[in-house]
Amino acid sequence: MKKHVLAGVLVATCPAGSVAQEATFTTGLAIEINPGLFDCGPRTRTSAVGEIASDDGTVWIVPAATNYGKVPFAPDLYNECGGKTFGSSAEIDLGSVPLMDAGGSEQFVAYIFADNYFELYVNGTLLAVDEVPFTQFNSNVVRFSADRPVTLAIMMVDWEENLGLGSENNRGKAFHPGDGGLVAHVQDANGETVAITDASWRAQTFYTAPLSDRSCLVVEGQTRDSSTCNEEGVDDATGFSAAHWAVPTDWMMPSFDDRIWPAAATFSNDTVGVNNKKAFTNFEDIFDTPGADAAFIWSSNLVLDNLVLLRKTFE
Repeated sequence: MKKHVLAGVLVATCPAGSVAQEATFTTGLAIEINPGLFDCGPRTRTSAVGEIASDDGTVWIVPAATNYGKVPFAPDLYNECGGKTFGSSAEIDLGSVPLMDAGGSEQFVAYIFADNYFELYVNGTLLAVDEVPFTQFNSNVVRFSADRPVTLAIMMVDWEENLGLGSENNRGKAFHPGDGGLVAHVQDANGETVAITDASWRAQTFYTAPLSDRSCLVVEGQTRDSSTCNEEGVDDATGFSAAHWAVPTDWMMPSFDDRIWPAAATFSNDTVGVNNKKAFTNFEDIFDTPGADAAFIWSSNLVLDNLVLLRKTFE
């Protein structure tokens, strides 16, 4: 059974061109404002949405304010929640995949595996969002037309069960931080690689949790370092904190200067843990193409960073 519910869109943002550096903190669990954007049935996690006020009174949507239900869903590569489940890349008929317009004439195709949720912008235009915000794990193929240079901007969300605390009931702990990750391979109309996820992308986190001790987070300019923070699951994290930063309103635009952001961190398939996920393994020839082997990317902390913005421009 599927159930789609429109997400709330209240979010703290900062004006175009400005830089939000210092974190704003919240404590404890958020108030649920949406019981779930998507229902894939039993044995899956619920993609609920919450609202929480920080110490300075700012209201935050957690795990993120999204455009879910407002634009088309990205077409399926593999979707066990009632969608297509291709067994291999040989089964994909690109001619049947709708062509999305980003305001240009050259055609491209993007293959995407996102843990968990993504929104894809091309040259500032929001083209598609992930239909399955949490689980089961899925993958997608997006055909689009655009003019070069092409700026890819992807909002990634590592969804959460414990709203406002970046964690889920897992591995015997009620509050266990999960991990994220994005792998993508973009080709032109001739099947030639034009972009893969690697360290040449830029990445920034805007929501980091759970934090058992706020002082473990080190913020220096655009560096938001939670590497010394505890990542272990616990039975009770209701007194823990979360760090939030306002999202620039123009972050997806080609004119945005992403040189202020850190380079994306790369992670192996084993680290992200995808070797048992058909949404990835059925298409390893795409994601791990010899000579164009896409890496999983994220901001610096794969576990605690939950709302991550990623950018890449190719000629």
